[in-house]
Amino acid sequence: MALQLAVQSRADQGKHNNRRLRRAGSIPAVLYGHGLQNISLAVAADALTAAIRHGSRLVSLTGAVNESAFIRELQWDTWGTHIVHVDFTRISEHEIVEVNVPVELRGEAPGVREGGVIVQHIHEVEIACPASLIPEKLAVNINHLALTQQILLSSLEVPQGAKILAADLEAVLVECVVPQELPEEGAGEAAAEPEIIGAKEKEEEGEES
Repeated sequence: MALQLAVQSRADQGKHNNRRLRRAGSIPAVLYGHGLQNISLAVAADALTAAIRHGSRLVSLTGAVNESAFIRELQWDTWGTHIVHVDFTRISEHEIVEVNVPVELRGEAPGVREGGVIVQHIHEVEIACPASLIPEKLAVNINHLALTQQILLSSLEVPQGAKILAADLEAVLVECVVPQELPEEGAGEAAAEPEIIGAKEKEEEGEES
């Protein structure tokens, strides 16, 4: 079920008005798509932030408009800590959308008990998926990952009706590798023979006699 977000109409636009809106605890937004007119909106910052933190991308807008929408794009401030603008696109729950979903490892690999180290090469995957089935994350079970074994991207389970959008499905998603030992400091260098104090002087004396 889509998360509900209350929105208000936003008549005043421009940087000055947008800054004033943010100071009041709201974020400027725009709704577009399906060949209909673009609508300028405002959404409460805390509600939108909670939706993003929850992983929701499909939302049900209520208030100034009442329709399903997809969070298409977020604009962040310079420090990447606060959302400053959001783009919503009109969408139906059965419409196919392309979205990036984080990949999470679950379980404990037997290879770690054998001295191995888990290396995750892919942390996010783009999938095509019905809007109503967008997962918050994709889980990879590593309970059977032994030392030197790999799990390929093609083994990643996605929701029914979803498809992984990747050029190489045989790419390594995660593996358990033997840790590389760092050479000891000075290893590989020829060990210098200790110089015996006075040996050189005795040699020189022997040559003169």
